[in-house]
Amino acid sequence: MSTSRSPARGLRLAPFRGLRYVPERVGSLAAVTSPPYDVVIRPDGQLHLAAADPHNVVRLILPQATSQAAWTLCQWQQEGVLAPDPEPALYVYEQRDGDLLQRGLIGALRLTPPAERVVLPHEDVMPGPVADRAALMRATAANLEPLLLVYQDGTTAAEVVESTAGREPLLTTTTEDGVRHRLWHVTDPDEIAAVNADLSTRQALIADGHHRWATYLQLQGEQAAPSAWDYGLVLLVDTTRYPLRVRAIHRVLPNLPVAEAVAAVRGVFRVRELPGRHLQDALAVLDAATVEGNAFLLGGDGGFRLLDLPDPHRVDQSVPHDRPEAWRRLDAAVLHSLLLEDVWQVPDAPEHIAYIHDPEAAVEQAERHGGTAVLLHPVRETVVRELARQGITMPRKSTSFGPKPASGLVMRSLGLG
Repeated sequence: MSTSRSPARGLRLAPFRGLRYVPERVGSLAAVTSPPYDVVIRPDGQLHLAAADPHNVVRLILPQATSQAAWTLCQWQQEGVLAPDPEPALYVYEQRDGDLLQRGLIGALRLTPPAERVVLPHEDVMPGPVADRAALMRATAANLEPLLLVYQDGTTAAEVVESTAGREPLLTTTTEDGVRHRLWHVTDPDEIAAVNADLSTRQALIADGHHRWATYLQLQGEQAAPSAWDYGLVLLVDTTRYPLRVRAIHRVLPNLPVAEAVAAVRGVFRVRELPGRHLQDALAVLDAATVEGNAFLLGGDGGFRLLDLPDPHRVDQSVPHDRPEAWRRLDAAVLHSLLLEDVWQVPDAPEHIAYIHDPEAAVEQAERHGGTAVLLHPVRETVVRELARQGITMPRKSTSFGPKPASGLVMRSLGLG
C-alpha cells in the first residue's frame, strides 16, 4: 500500500528486555494469557480468565484498581513468576490458526508526533479508555500489551523474521481457542540494525490499539525527554506476506428493547423479519444486503431483523458533510449519525453502548439485558487504507483487525530498558 513509505524519519523498533512468565512457576503458558483488554467480555470472560490460573495476565490488564495491578506486577516479579530476559531483544511472534499464519516483530517503537504521519490511525478514540489505560501504565510503569501495527512490502525486516522463525523458539503454546503461539528473540546487533534500516523510510497503520497509542503519546508528553516513555510496545506485521482478517465490531444497546428499536426505525430503513433463529444464516443475509448499501442486523429478542435500503434524504441530513464521500457511506457513520443519534437518541456513553467483537456474544448480551444488538458487516481493508492516507479517521470501533496478539507472552517494563 502506498502508506508503506514515509519521510526519512520513519519507523524504528528498539530492542528491550522482555518481561515474561517463567514456565515452571505457572500452570501453563496458555492459562496465563488473555485476549487484549478491550476484547475480553466483562464480567464473564474476565472471571473465566482469572479462574484459569491465579497468575493470568487479566489481573494486570483489567485490575479492580490500578494500584492493585502495580502491586501484583511487583509481587509476581519478586516471586519469580515473571522475569526479564537477560539481554535486550526484538521478538518474532507467530500465530497459527488453522490455515492462517501470521508472523511479525515485537519491539519498542519510537513514538513520533502525529504531524509526521509515521504511524497512521484510522479510528477516533474516546477519552474514558485513554484515561483508564494511562492510569494503568503510570501505576505499573509498563506496557503490558503490544499494539498491532501493519505495513507492507518489507524486505530485510521480512527476511529476518523468516530466518528467525527457523530457529528454536523461546516458547510455544496453544491457547484454548486452538491458536498456536510461538516466540523467538532477535539479539544480534547486525540483524536489529538491518531491520531498522528497512523500516526507516516506512509508515505503519494502526490495526488495533488506537486508545493505547493515544495513551503512549499522552504519557510521553508528560515526561521530560529523553525517557523510556518515548517508546511503546507494538507488534509490527508486514501484510504483504501476512494479510490480516478484517471483522466488524458490533454494538449492544442494553437500554433499548428490540421492539422499540424496530418501531422507531420504520420509515427510515426497510425492516424485514428474517425466518429462523440461526445467527449464521442471518449474517449471510446481512452480507448479501450490504452489496446494495448500508444494512444492519438487529437481534436480542430471539429473532433477527434486517435493516436495509435507508431513506437517502435522512442519511444525507444526518451524516456530517465535512468528510469524504467514502466516509459518509460507512456503516458505522450511518449507524452513529442516523440511528444512534437521530432515530434512537442513544447517549454516547459506556452504560448505553457496548462494543463487542463477537456477534454471538453481542446477541447473548443483548438478550440478557433485554436490549438490542446491532450487528455490522466488516469494512473493506482498502477503504480503511485510503481514508488513512487522507488523514481521515473512521468512526471509532469501526473495524477489528486480527488475529490480535495474545496478552501475557511478552511485556515491557519501562524500568528495565
